[in-house]
Amino acid sequence: MTGCSSAPTVVADYEVVPAPLQITTAQQSPFVLKSGAVIGYPAGNAKMQKNAEFLAAFLKDQTGMVLKTAEGEGDITLQLGMQDENPEAYQLKVNSDGIVISAPSEAGVFYGIQTLRKSVSAAPDSQVEFPAVEIVDKPRFGYRGMMLDVGRHFFSMDELKTYIDMLALHNINRFHWHLSEDQGWRIEIKKYPKLTEIGSQRKETVIGRNSGKYDGKPYGGFYTQEQAKEIVQYAADRYITVIPEIDLPGHMQAALAAYPELGCTGGPYEVWTQWGVSDNVLCAGNDQTIQFIKDVLAEIIQIFPSEYIHVGGDECPKVKWETCPKCQARIKALGLKSDKQHTKEERLQSYVIHEAEEFLNANGRQMIGWDETLEGGLAPNATVMSWRGEGGGIEAAKQKHDVVMTPNTYLYFDYYQTKDVDGEPLAIGGYLPMERVYSYEPMPQSLTPEEQKYIIGVQANLWTEYIPDFKQVQYMVLPRMAALCESQWCAPEKKNYDEFLKRIIPLVNIYKQKGWNYATHIFDVMLELKPNTEKGTLDAVARTIDNAPIHYTLDGSEPGASSQLYNGVVQIDKPCILRTVAVRPEGNSRMTTDTIFFSKSSMKPITMLQPINKQYEFTGATVLVDGMTGNHNYKTGRWIAFYKNDMEAVIDLKEPTEISSLVLHTCVEKGDWVFDARAIKVFVSDDNKTFKEVASETYPAMKETDPNKIYTHELKFTPVKARYVKVFAQPEHSIPSWHGGKGNPGFLFVDELILN
Repeated sequence: MTGCSSAPTVVADYEVVPAPLQITTAQQSPFVLKSGAVIGYPAGNAKMQKNAEFLAAFLKDQTGMVLKTAEGEGDITLQLGMQDENPEAYQLKVNSDGIVISAPSEAGVFYGIQTLRKSVSAAPDSQVEFPAVEIVDKPRFGYRGMMLDVGRHFFSMDELKTYIDMLALHNINRFHWHLSEDQGWRIEIKKYPKLTEIGSQRKETVIGRNSGKYDGKPYGGFYTQEQAKEIVQYAADRYITVIPEIDLPGHMQAALAAYPELGCTGGPYEVWTQWGVSDNVLCAGNDQTIQFIKDVLAEIIQIFPSEYIHVGGDECPKVKWETCPKCQARIKALGLKSDKQHTKEERLQSYVIHEAEEFLNANGRQMIGWDETLEGGLAPNATVMSWRGEGGGIEAAKQKHDVVMTPNTYLYFDYYQTKDVDGEPLAIGGYLPMERVYSYEPMPQSLTPEEQKYIIGVQANLWTEYIPDFKQVQYMVLPRMAALCESQWCAPEKKNYDEFLKRIIPLVNIYKQKGWNYATHIFDVMLELKPNTEKGTLDAVARTIDNAPIHYTLDGSEPGASSQLYNGVVQIDKPCILRTVAVRPEGNSRMTTDTIFFSKSSMKPITMLQPINKQYEFTGATVLVDGMTGNHNYKTGRWIAFYKNDMEAVIDLKEPTEISSLVLHTCVEKGDWVFDARAIKVFVSDDNKTFKEVASETYPAMKETDPNKIYTHELKFTPVKARYVKVFAQPEHSIPSWHGGKGNPGFLFVDELILN
């Protein structure tokens, strides 16, 4: 039976996420798909039958159309036989007779199906007109991953399956499942039943960011081996490989609570109730420890057929090993020595990782670990996940090891997605808006073409300390996952952020139709505030993803449809509170709010005499004269950093101007090696050549008890007329001995140089 032709017709749009490699439109009649049409697949191929059933289900969800599946050819035909060395490639051809998706493998057909379903977006109770086209597409990287941490917070089987569905929609083919933590052990190990009996339950959970207050509620959960196998199968049906992670030898306090004899002190231990990294780690000098690791991995490889097994290897404090007689005896027996590169304890960690790797290799598996596995010398066949920036990945590729790029500065989805964090659920910190995720180019230019071959993939991570439920998981990863998948799938020349913003709207319609809780920041006003040093104004340039009208106010009142309409650059020349909103029929976007003040240095030309730290350069020196201050998050672009050199800036006031004070703020986050200034000086000049010092202050080294906050430094001096003002600030050149980074330089973050 064909569907009633009175159903409205929607036209498919092949500009989807991720962008296909080649789209060639054909000068032919389109194909109209109606209810009752048949999806054909090769006889006797169970995977292709499943693919056909997936496509029918996707289209029914999105359009209400009921399609049949049958062996042989159909109105939509799924087939193998395309010639391409990339098994995940596909070709999608549409003409007036129908649609054909062909690929070298069933996985390739599945990605063709994703493109087809996304071209329809979500249009209930309609028939679909598919314009004639030929699409040829294939992924840039073979490893396209997304990680979920279930150690800090636990998620149900149905929630995990939804997460896998989310990955499939974004052409992601690896699900990295982080299963063990200081705060909870989540996978059944039959030889060690107490891992789940004791290790999966914590008595309570800290409130907020290690506030010292606790909620008093027991928390726990784990997956049986049968449940884990069910997840593996559910993922495999969608061409996704599950990579399990058992993090060792650190992040093991939950395991030690169950088996205290595996720790250096013998306990007692309890499953950790706070966040962070516990000093209690597996005792590397204990023979039982190595046996325990091998026994656990033996059961893990029975559950998970993946080539890779992740052994963590990150954030393993060595303090217990330094004083543990067994660990020191093991160091001596192995003849490990400290040198300029590594301490003997780091080399001991390397020994533990090597033991794990040898066991996995002997059982036909490959080890993957975080970039700390480089410390003390990398295990011979290991693959490295580079999370602390890209440095570890670059180093590993130069050593001819495979690398998955997952730098926290671009791909940690537990970071905030907006500068305005007051309206957001609590997150770990950081600032990672969609545009920054999208801007990530995984192939480091510093590698030779030969070395670049070792970069095998890209992954984003979601750590769940501050993510207690699945709605929030979705909010943190959607739609940033869309930006991720273009870095994973698309050829670099296909990437264009403005085009991507247009293509993401139909994808978001699928999120809506699925009832997924996505973040809406991309629908807010995108605002650029640039100092115009010629005119002495702050120029506000605004736009929206869909060209929705923007309304604004400058007096701090709430903007709406009756407020001033934005129709070009707004030049701000006096203090104000700028608020903007995008107005749409379905409701207004969130408001942006920026407080702008003017001092004698605002919007004046500025020159740096010493470099800004590249990682935290943002829009550069003008951040110091743009009339805006930063909040306690130093990654928003309102702060710039200095590292391994002093801050030295010259401001041109354009004419002799009387000044008598400087205010300078610093943002301090000691755990991230971000410290206060040690000295500040102010100099003046008439000719920008000869400078005279007019003020200076020095500050003591920070104590462990000094709070993390924004510090205000005000230097007052006898009024002086000058055209040029030089401001000098000295960072902490050597972090104090009480800190884990002792002896290293600290970062100095400054937001504005305020002269009055």
